[in-house]
Amino acid sequence: MNITLNGQTCWAKPGETVLDVARREGMNIPTLCHLSAFSPTGSCRICTVEVEHCGTLVPACAYPISEGMVVRTNSPRVRRARKTIIELLVANHPPDCLFCVRSGSCELQKLTQEYGVRTHRYQGERRRARIDIASPAIERDPEKCILCGRCVRICHETQHVGAIDFVHRGFRSAVAPALERSLNTVPCVDCGQCVVNCPVGALTEKSSQKPVWEAINNPDLVVVAQVAPAVRVALAEEFGAEAGTVATGRTVAALRRIGFARVFDTNFGADLTIIEEATELLHRLTHGGSIPMLTSCSPGWVKFIEHLYPDLLGNLSSCKSPHEMEGALLKTYYANKIGVDPSRMFVVSVMPCTAKKYEAQRPELGGDYPDVDAVITTRELARMIRVAGIDFHKLPNEGFDDPMGESTGAGAIFGASGGVMEAALRTAHFYLTGNDMPSPSYAPIRGLEGVKQAEVRIGDTTLRVAAVSGLKNIKPMLDAIRDGNSPFHFIEVMACPGGCVNGGGQPLPATPEKLIKRTESIYQIDRESPRRNSHRNESVQKLYAEFLGEPGGHLSHELLHTHFVERDDF
Repeated sequence: MNITLNGQTCWAKPGETVLDVARREGMNIPTLCHLSAFSPTGSCRICTVEVEHCGTLVPACAYPISEGMVVRTNSPRVRRARKTIIELLVANHPPDCLFCVRSGSCELQKLTQEYGVRTHRYQGERRRARIDIASPAIERDPEKCILCGRCVRICHETQHVGAIDFVHRGFRSAVAPALERSLNTVPCVDCGQCVVNCPVGALTEKSSQKPVWEAINNPDLVVVAQVAPAVRVALAEEFGAEAGTVATGRTVAALRRIGFARVFDTNFGADLTIIEEATELLHRLTHGGSIPMLTSCSPGWVKFIEHLYPDLLGNLSSCKSPHEMEGALLKTYYANKIGVDPSRMFVVSVMPCTAKKYEAQRPELGGDYPDVDAVITTRELARMIRVAGIDFHKLPNEGFDDPMGESTGAGAIFGASGGVMEAALRTAHFYLTGNDMPSPSYAPIRGLEGVKQAEVRIGDTTLRVAAVSGLKNIKPMLDAIRDGNSPFHFIEVMACPGGCVNGGGQPLPATPEKLIKRTESIYQIDRESPRRNSHRNESVQKLYAEFLGEPGGHLSHELLHTHFVERDDF
């Protein structure tokens, strides 16, 4: 079909909307409620355009194209309408932009600047509500909510959790958990995808910056940091670099200058996880155990199965997640090496994930002391770097501290969906055949698809595996396990679509293009690593020889494994 868009003739396909065509033609139409790959709602009306034949303003995101249509996206009438909508949103919004955590990345703030909103033209009653800060991972400020519904759609349609929804009607309309309870009293999994998709500051991560600064300034504590694989391919975005820029060395340098005594690599913990996880899988296959085995690295996914499929907890790997394994060893193996009492060691994990904040305070993870004392997100680290007055771009490239600073390419790919599975297959191949995989890259389980499946032949053994990201995609597989119809031996699950590179604590805004570039960089780190198999990590080998004994042994189980619980606390 042909349409006229701002005086230019453009082609269009049946089923496309005005917004689809405008974006393809390089014309920007602002949106607030719109989510790519979701059916449109047209609720915010910011994308209003003028269609000549109907003589009215329509939402571009929901209005279908027809032959010969004449559309104006930038007429005086359109600009006035959009500005009025923005002014009405601002009239019901707290005027706290100066100290809002989303200042500078707020989509509503950006629109007020672009459309020249300089005064409160509309005065009247505002919605009032309490801030919900009870969750260990996510804060919710209902007064800042603009009712765009993006968080609701992500929670229901992408994650199939449904922890929040629209409540009440008219002026009292709000987004809240059932019965307007706190997020920590409903089956929220703390994945943070609502935070990633919120255009304003109504949903944010629970900040841990204050306790971390206090620990750094406490002379009685030895404060150490560890950095997740997905952080190093995203942090530079916070300082204006292109998405996917690898900034491992500068991240380490920044943490040292902030005041951390030592900086370690969570990829070491990832390598360790693979050794334990591959050992556990092979033990289940040869000695009996619940099959398929499900990975346990993603705390949002773990909380999901605890809430909704507790009868399948026996299928979940008992391995702690990489940063928890590393935290446990920092307070035992490493603390003993440097002669520090574990009570004086304060472990901070820099993570792409909000659910890690919840995970760190689980009583099942730690003995006399928690494995990890605090978790900060990629965004929080960027704020701390700015507060410290550090010019990120001028930092040198520095290396991690030993012995838990050595890692392999297999540990790096944990940050992408399918990475845990691929790393595990590399080590499982070695355990079953005595040889490394001829090619360590395994394409069938790479990519951003929500479900990836493969059949892998290793020696005389055939393994059927799957890698799943986005919680809606795991439900059919869990139902098949319940019914006894699952064909798989091993399933990797990541709560966030695309994996940790798209975690709830990553730089905003999150776009598909950024996600692709971060993922590509994760695999670039793997390709350029001198060692690409977890079992080739010499520091891990030394750890077993000096301290842990054998993989899956008594001490390994005591420090590196845990148990999970049925959650009926909602």
